[in-house]
Amino acid sequence: MRMIADIMTPTNGAVYYDGKDIRELGEVYRSKFGFLPQDFGYHRDFTVKDYLEYVAALKDIPTRATTQKINHLLDILSLSDVKKKKISNLSGGMKRRVGIAQAMLNDPEILVMDEPTAGLDPGERVRLRNFISEFSHDRIVLISTHIVSDIEYISMRNAIMKAGEIVDVGTTAELVKQIEGKVWNCIIPTSKLPECEMRLRIINQRGEDHNQVSIRYLSEHSEIDGSVTTEPRLEDLYLWLFPQTDLEKEDR
Repeated sequence: MRMIADIMTPTNGAVYYDGKDIRELGEVYRSKFGFLPQDFGYHRDFTVKDYLEYVAALKDIPTRATTQKINHLLDILSLSDVKKKKISNLSGGMKRRVGIAQAMLNDPEILVMDEPTAGLDPGERVRLRNFISEFSHDRIVLISTHIVSDIEYISMRNAIMKAGEIVDVGTTAELVKQIEGKVWNCIIPTSKLPECEMRLRIINQRGEDHNQVSIRYLSEHSEIDGSVTTEPRLEDLYLWLFPQTDLEKEDR
């Protein structure tokens, strides 16, 4: 992400925009770019409005346009009521929205966001997804996330990375085809759940009436009588490609 944002120099290879190396484009490229890192810096005494005005000045946005742009983003991201509050006193979700606002101040042609929905509640995540979907009609929007459900219905193409390497690229429909017939649903007695958890790759479970539980699991074939295949989702593919043991290794 930092290499794409022209913050870090690649150790190998290059990033191209419109057929040109971004290192050669320099300020021309950066003026078209918006970036939301996982952690963005701010002075602890800045209010939301102060911070956005400061970023607007850094991005050389004309003064007359600054107020209008800031108010528009504050409204869209539901931050108008806290614009005079210090960022340091905001909740994690609100801080994230301030970060999103600063990334979009210059109306970028290229918007790169690292875990944009981290800390947002379900309603905020839906609003952000809808906004990104509308915003991306004539722009490049690149999102890095582990919350697969956030991009499943808005992304045109997905790139799956493992250990720093891209292992697959395609639309959601193209990617999930590889696990068709490998996602199963069934209902079992609650008493059998511990045994099933030991031997199956259960990806979801829900309590049912009469001491039963509905489970969704991944397998090449049916493991329990009465199991039926179900339509795969992008999250299912992620869990298929990244077993829990792999995820634990990545965390370490």
